Amino acid sequence: MSDESLNVLTDLITKAKAAGADAADAIIADGESTSVTYRLGELEQLEHSEGGDVGLRVLVGKKQAIVSSSDRSPEALAELVERAVAMAKTVPDDELLGLADPDQLATDLPDLDMCDPDDISTETLIEAARTCEDAARSIKGVTNSEGAQANWGRSRVAIAASNGFQRAYESTGGSYSASVLAGDVETGMETDYEYTSAVYAKDFRSPEEVGRTAGERAVRKLGARKVKSGKFPVVFESRAARGLISHFLGAINGSAVARGTTFLKDSMETAVFNDGITIVEDPHRARGMRSKPCDAEGLANKSRDLIDNGVLTTWVLDLRSARKLGLAPTGHASRGPSSPPSPSVTNVNVVAGEKTPEQLFGEIENGLYVTDAFGQGVNGVTGDYSRGVGGFWIENGELVYPVNEITIASNLKDMFLTLTAANDLELTRGIDSPTVRIDGMSVAGS
Repeated sequence: MSDESLNVLTDLITKAKAAGADAADAIIADGESTSVTYRLGELEQLEHSEGGDVGLRVLVGKKQAIVSSSDRSPEALAELVERAVAMAKTVPDDELLGLADPDQLATDLPDLDMCDPDDISTETLIEAARTCEDAARSIKGVTNSEGAQANWGRSRVAIAASNGFQRAYESTGGSYSASVLAGDVETGMETDYEYTSAVYAKDFRSPEEVGRTAGERAVRKLGARKVKSGKFPVVFESRAARGLISHFLGAINGSAVARGTTFLKDSMETAVFNDGITIVEDPHRARGMRSKPCDAEGLANKSRDLIDNGVLTTWVLDLRSARKLGLAPTGHASRGPSSPPSPSVTNVNVVAGEKTPEQLFGEIENGLYVTDAFGQGVNGVTGDYSRGVGGFWIENGELVYPVNEITIASNLKDMFLTLTAANDLELTRGIDSPTVRIDGMSVAGS
């Protein structure tokens, strides 16, 4: 598939240049996946999909157009070229456009072990989903199920450009998950979920463990109360803490920095987190969920500390945002068949601290342990943060009862500067964090 796809792309680029394009790049993305849903002891849904798209980007001077199609017949590809070049001639100039120079291209691409040679059969997926839901429903207190899912897929991507960049790769991945409800209408109902995802099937957690954890998480929320409003320390479970890291990553995205629409726009080489926090990106992690040997524009990427002992060290840049800021690109371009390159991170994690989560709790007389956050109350321009949450109340260093219908608020700048990391980091999701503690957040309850 790789050689064949690259030949298609090379031919497409040659025809685009013959039709008037000064430069061009193209991408083919193919994939197949199987997804199974099991609910209340019955197979509810079984889907298998196969498909793919070819995308062409042409540059005519400083004008750009992108077209894509699922049809790869010679006639359709010829029309793709014709449409792309015609469209490019009608749009305004963008002085920041341009492919990488040939001497910028990565030449030594590491093997990241991103493709499981074996596939998971449909029968195995059905059994995994069934086992996952059975385990969740076996937990005492679970009264209903939103279902368990098992899915597995394989993707094949080829990229080529008129500057000489060529790359083709295959990857695999999938997940098991379960979501259940506990309690009843009279006493109150709660829901929760659990999942596992991996590049290789043998790296999944067992479906029994996933289902059992989902059930236990739902049941432990029963009897939730409101709490009094005030200002308290807040501890974020690792799953909830990943959201905080995603807000940080959005704030250092080159597109937002170039537009000036981020609360960290003036924070380069300053203390953004406290001096005990380091945040690492590693695009070359073997079997990492977001690993890449180079970026989508052909530039080399590398492991780096985005935050080094609290200090912001870099923006996340593709070629366009780097040119806008007058900086060197950082190898963070990502793209699809119908979209231009844009900045995006790979595997990112907060480096584990020294204290256990229990030690973070143990220092708190009254506070909140957040397991779930809801809503979109985050302003990326100002950093203002306000979200609904659920979790547990902390008294004298112990989790004493579940709580819900609570809103927490602060500003991400202040939150990051008081953030402390526990030692329970697990590298499983692509964006990962240990449990973290933030002091002095406003908690609105009853």
